[in-house]
Amino acid sequence: MNTFIEIVKDHYQYRHQIFKLAISDLKKTYRGAALGWAWAIIKPAITIFVYWFAFEIGLRAGKSVNGYPFFLWLIAGVVPWFYMSGMITNGTNSIRRYSYLVTKMKFPISTIPTFVSISKFIIHLLLMLITMVIFILMRKPPTMYILQLPFYMLLNFIFFTVFSLLSGLLASISKDFANLVKSMVTAIFWLSGIIWNINSLSIPWLKSLLMFNPITFLIEGYRNCFINQVWFWEQPKRLLYFVIITLIMLILAVWTYKKVRKEIPDVLN
Repeated sequence: MNTFIEIVKDHYQYRHQIFKLAISDLKKTYRGAALGWAWAIIKPAITIFVYWFAFEIGLRAGKSVNGYPFFLWLIAGVVPWFYMSGMITNGTNSIRRYSYLVTKMKFPISTIPTFVSISKFIIHLLLMLITMVIFILMRKPPTMYILQLPFYMLLNFIFFTVFSLLSGLLASISKDFANLVKSMVTAIFWLSGIIWNINSLSIPWLKSLLMFNPITFLIEGYRNCFINQVWFWEQPKRLLYFVIITLIMLILAVWTYKKVRKEIPDVLN
């Protein structure tokens, strides 16, 4: 508990630096590119087009869901994934990437994954606004269920900030762990129901098992806002599972921070 309180105090004490570093990280991502910030939209747009073309035109497997075109169902799940995948890779590598803050400056290690998460989340906010515009242009404007979108976005931010703290600490000690996480991104993508409808599974036990996946919970949550029209309190068990997994991960992150924080500067030197 003392370590957790220390982490909270560090975040409060360095709150201004955290936001400044988040903006700096965001600028660094697109610095040097001729199109600059436009890549924040171009890259996701190309990815979505490829998935849409492959499933709806190529495989002819893109079926409408609840009266919504497959394209809208697709972007409602893929757009949140861009933030998630970015945090799985960049969050895990955050402490190593900003090792100079640890080795050359007196900067709290626990805040590094946080400002990286804020940086990625700013792009996520932009892409979600574009998603809502696309729904409106395709004559499927968001309904009152969109009011719960901030709730799912907050859960998304909390979960992956905690995840990046835990994975960032472990990756700073072991490069093998960082490589393991990177190698699992594709598997996580395909097992989380991001581009295929997990509700269409005809095997009940497998469907229930996959629903334990916190990423699946979040993706389904975003689609509940746009397409499925389900309130979060209508699925209390799924929400409870997600909260339990997040708390367990937070406990592991705090425990790991307590154990390795003194060793990290020496390892990164």
